[in-house]
Amino acid sequence: MSKLRLWIAMSLDGFVAGPRQDVDNPLGVGGMHLHDWVFPLAAWREPQGLEGGEVNESTPVIQASMANIGATVMGRNMFGGGTGPWGDDPWNGWWGDNPPYHHPVFVLTHHAREPLVCSGGTTFTFVTDGTESALDQARTAAAGKDVSLAGGAEAARQYLDADLVDEMEINLVPIFLGDGERLFDDLGAGHPRLAHVRTVTAPGVTHLKFERA
Repeated sequence: MSKLRLWIAMSLDGFVAGPRQDVDNPLGVGGMHLHDWVFPLAAWREPQGLEGGEVNESTPVIQASMANIGATVMGRNMFGGGTGPWGDDPWNGWWGDNPPYHHPVFVLTHHAREPLVCSGGTTFTFVTDGTESALDQARTAAAGKDVSLAGGAEAARQYLDADLVDEMEINLVPIFLGDGERLFDDLGAGHPRLAHVRTVTAPGVTHLKFERA
């Protein structure tokens, strides 16, 4: 069976987004600094259709994170558009007409909506019947490849609590956000026992990889 792989950036004080998230600050105040290390990388720029970029110790980590991924699951907050019903002119995501996923994406939400078909092979399907249903649909769409768990914090905690995460990559960034969304708050007893399998130190980030023990 394909693996569910969580990949997320986190501050030293445990936050994966800063406070006061909104359209102008999708990752909250200061939250974009969690990704300062990745934006200059050629391995990140190429899937966005951008040329050039740096190569460093993070490059193979980024390449591995994108390898063998056939579908993605994310929470409503990561997709964006606020809470509540979608309305007559619904939010279509942060990524424009050609999102960087290039495969099916399943969005956890309480409010039904027709699938959003974008260019480049990305289709957002909005799932209202829970985390396991979203994962089942993602695995079917992935056709034997792995499923990426993109976040945000609440969605990640739901899958950790349900003991459904097979791999977890924490990209630990040496900043303090002080407030916002913490990844590991309020986890129950059901999350899996993990084994540390790799550490990579790179400019501006330390990559910590864990798998099921």
